[in-house]
Amino acid sequence: MWLTKPFQERSTQIFLGVLFAALAVVTVLHLTMPKDSALYVSSYTVTLLGKYLCYALLAVAVDLVWGYLGILSLGHGAFFALGGYAMGMYLMRQIGDRGVYGDPILPDFMVFLNWQELPWYWHGFDMAWFAFIMVLLAPGLLALVFGFLAFRSRVTGVYLSIITQALTFALMLAFFRNEMGFGGNNGLTDFKDILGFDLRTNATRLGLFIASGIALAIGYVICRAIVTSKLGRVSVACRDAEARTRFLGYRVERVQLFVFVISAMLAGVAGALYVPQVGIINPSEFSPLFSIEIVVWVALGGRATLYGAVIGALLVNYAKTVFTGVMPDAWLFALGGLFVLVTVFLPKGIAGLLSKRKKADRRDDSDDKDASGAAQEATA
Repeated sequence: MWLTKPFQERSTQIFLGVLFAALAVVTVLHLTMPKDSALYVSSYTVTLLGKYLCYALLAVAVDLVWGYLGILSLGHGAFFALGGYAMGMYLMRQIGDRGVYGDPILPDFMVFLNWQELPWYWHGFDMAWFAFIMVLLAPGLLALVFGFLAFRSRVTGVYLSIITQALTFALMLAFFRNEMGFGGNNGLTDFKDILGFDLRTNATRLGLFIASGIALAIGYVICRAIVTSKLGRVSVACRDAEARTRFLGYRVERVQLFVFVISAMLAGVAGALYVPQVGIINPSEFSPLFSIEIVVWVALGGRATLYGAVIGALLVNYAKTVFTGVMPDAWLFALGGLFVLVTVFLPKGIAGLLSKRKKADRRDDSDDKDASGAAQEATA
């Protein structure tokens, strides 16, 4: 079966092994170590690591369309934010009691803005199953409509990148408006519970961290299953020779649309897991700058590898945490310099460097075996 094929790959086995080992180590150190121990992992660190894992899943989603389909999307922050808003709407509906007749109570920001009734698009978000469906449906539907129009019109290259950036910028401006009913500039915040669990407890934070790791594992396996299947081979053909692929009879726009929608849904899941851990979702997540940062993660880690995207997301965001704490004004300059250095000296990213080293080691082993065989023949 195509879904089980990734588990036969050594790279997937190593990735999943390292990921689940890391989840287990953090969990054990958080639960068993005393708080004054150097090995203790605090709740703040657990939440920070969970945030990194959400970013890693987002990077994998971008690598799927950029690395294997050749579509440089500068708007995946929009899909991430839509998934986050869907989760935020559910979390906002968990605050407070119901009305006398079971009518929905307005969120605090709607009361402040003198809204008289709950907007129609907020109905249903008091139910977890509905919210979880919308986490997938909202970004997936946007990607479906946008992708159908763009790919059918055969918009490619830099033009498609500009359109995706314009899309996320337009959504950012729309969500900034108070009339939209999403909290305006402040967004959605002050969450209390998720699925009946208090978000302020250490157990819930640890659970969200583990859920983020599991989501990353599932997303990675789904992407590997796609790229190792016939669909993946056709995607690479579309990336390298789109006109020739069309000439061979493949419906390129359908391939592009399917992979683009799957990628958007994965980004939505990442956003949904991100929101309860950071405690807020606002229009800044739609910022084009954020979408550009995601591309930097993937470029640094290595395109068309998936695991390289994870490495890049973890490294860049860790560096961002350190730099913004020590030299907050210098972070953007450091990020830009990092992107230039990677482009010039590591065009295939960290994953490409690791792959080159593996090939060199294999070549050395092969040379050693040949030399040993020649020596034995000479002795004989």
